[in-house]
Amino acid sequence: MKVYKTQNLRNVGLIGHSGSGKTTLTEAILFHTKMIDRFGKVEEENTVSDYDSEEKKRKISISASVAHCEWEDVKINFMDIPGYFDFVGEMMQGLRAVDLALITVSGVSGIKVGTEKSWEYVNENNMPRAFFINKLDRENSNFEKVLTQLKEAFGISVVPIQYPIGKENEFKGVVNVISKRARIFNPKTGEMEDNDIPEELMSKVEECRVMIMEAVAETDEVLLDKYFEEGELSDEEIYHGLIAGAAKGEVAPVTCGSALNGIGINTLLEDIVECFPSPKDSTPINAKDTISDKEIKVNIDEEKPFSAFVFKTIADPFVGKLSMFRVMTGSAKSDSIVHNVNKDKQEKVGTLYFLKGKNQIKTDKIVAGDIGAVAKLQYTMTGDTLADETCNIVYNNIVFPKPKMSMAVKPLSKGDEDKISSGLHKLLDEDPTFTISRDVENADTIISGVGATHLDVLASKLKNKFGAEVKLDFPRIPYRETIKKSADVQGKHKKQSGGHGQYGDVVITFEPRDDGEEDLLFVDKVVGGVVPRQYIPAVEKGLRESMKKGVLAGYPIIGIKATLHDGSYHPVDSSEMAFKVAASLAYKKGVKLAQPIILEPIMHVEVIVPDSYMGDIMGDINKKRGRVLGMEATKGTQMIIAEVPMAEMFKYATDLKSMTGARGNFDMEFARYEEVPQNILDKIIEESNVEE
Repeated sequence: MKVYKTQNLRNVGLIGHSGSGKTTLTEAILFHTKMIDRFGKVEEENTVSDYDSEEKKRKISISASVAHCEWEDVKINFMDIPGYFDFVGEMMQGLRAVDLALITVSGVSGIKVGTEKSWEYVNENNMPRAFFINKLDRENSNFEKVLTQLKEAFGISVVPIQYPIGKENEFKGVVNVISKRARIFNPKTGEMEDNDIPEELMSKVEECRVMIMEAVAETDEVLLDKYFEEGELSDEEIYHGLIAGAAKGEVAPVTCGSALNGIGINTLLEDIVECFPSPKDSTPINAKDTISDKEIKVNIDEEKPFSAFVFKTIADPFVGKLSMFRVMTGSAKSDSIVHNVNKDKQEKVGTLYFLKGKNQIKTDKIVAGDIGAVAKLQYTMTGDTLADETCNIVYNNIVFPKPKMSMAVKPLSKGDEDKISSGLHKLLDEDPTFTISRDVENADTIISGVGATHLDVLASKLKNKFGAEVKLDFPRIPYRETIKKSADVQGKHKKQSGGHGQYGDVVITFEPRDDGEEDLLFVDKVVGGVVPRQYIPAVEKGLRESMKKGVLAGYPIIGIKATLHDGSYHPVDSSEMAFKVAASLAYKKGVKLAQPIILEPIMHVEVIVPDSYMGDIMGDINKKRGRVLGMEATKGTQMIIAEVPMAEMFKYATDLKSMTGARGNFDMEFARYEEVPQNILDKIIEESNVEE
């Protein structure tokens, strides 16, 4: 395949609310540029970018996938990025490989929470961005209304560089606002053909052109002076200013069309080439100099030594690991040796590929600014930097969100444990937004992810990719038991059965620890040798083993003090084993008399929501037996700080999404143990009896 110079590349990430038409737009572009000969449909499960079996089954994008097209001697890489919030990690990975985020918005429903989140993310990361108002052929679609929404929500940097001709089912073409060139879609040829701007749109087009000039002038002092003096900028100055303003994220151009009907596809491609920044125009990339350990900025440059950032990994049970990367400097060459800077290891690069969905197109070289893939790297993971030995750069890693929801993974077939473990660790290579942990107490594997759909997809992938069928259950709550009073008891073990007998006798005082520590505090107050020195460690050991199982519901006991102060022994029949048994008898008797209780884990929770959801969130926290500790106002949002029992929080990721329309976010961590209320205590004991 042809190798393009860096200035002849464009990298565009398609982001936005789920269902706004990102995958269809990718398909329309590939079809229009003759990269595919059949226009696939999401409903028909035959699109290029939604190729995974889970994506086909669910009719949503789950993974970021790349496909390229060629237009006017420019190669454009499109990254189709999931809009569903459980796959935010895919957005973070995909956007690290592109120069501009094209936020798709439905011309019918307008701004949705996914639009807001996309804008927030590109704003936080100071990324160039643009909009594509899609579905303008649909009933109730309204370009003007959506444009007004965008300007009100995101400011004057939002400028329309295209204007639609016709509305709803009469939408038929697009005007390029800067060049004032109008084109009408010919459904027979599938092409946009030149036409005159309809008279009724002339004033609108002029109004939009003024918006562009004002926005562009705001980004450049020379242009601002000229605009004030002459009240006009040339087309060339507008294009130049638009590229510079878009590259800095100071201007957000708005384009429009209908992906499904192919209206406005080539006008979009023209503006991507003319108005969107190439890798050379893009903002320098944050990195660190490995020699000086200082933060540096790196410009994409094909003349420098090779360096690349691995932004995504695909785990395939047949092909092995496929590492997707973007070349930042120099060029990648097949059959070469490179240095993994993060792992300080040499990697052998075999065949290089350009990707088109799941299809791999072989290439010998990938230049700075372009996106490619290589299979079977031994040490490389997502977030690693690959570089020439002489290149002392490491690119900043991707900081993924913390997992919000946990489930226990239960095998449906005996003997599948190894298959499950191996499959999960391979999926972990592919998806760094989930974690695997082990609940040693219950011998369960726990997976934690962004939400319920995320975890459900992981379980499905385990089955489809690795042949391990599992059931997801809520993890067992790690309750604990303790005591509230003190009790002084005797534990005596005496057994005679021919030959040596067994004799151990201890008197122990059990009481709550008053220093806040959870471990057993064992105190030896034996006087006069009533329990010989050599048996005292056995008494402590007997207590520690017994404490693994409480007397109410079988949960481990914490926070007790045991003072051994009396006892007796037999010169022949006493042994370590006899004293261990005696200690366990004392434990059972003593804990039952010392008012045993069950403790539950309490979580410290911080919930960030827009002001309007405050009342709902606080009411829900109260329903969950929680306590609101305080609130902190931030720009347009509130952080509610609370403590809530863990038992009430397993579904909180889903609950919060439902209550706030996915606008809320939360973090939580373990705070401490607290006594459970009586009604909960009875339920826990009842459930433990059923399990037994």
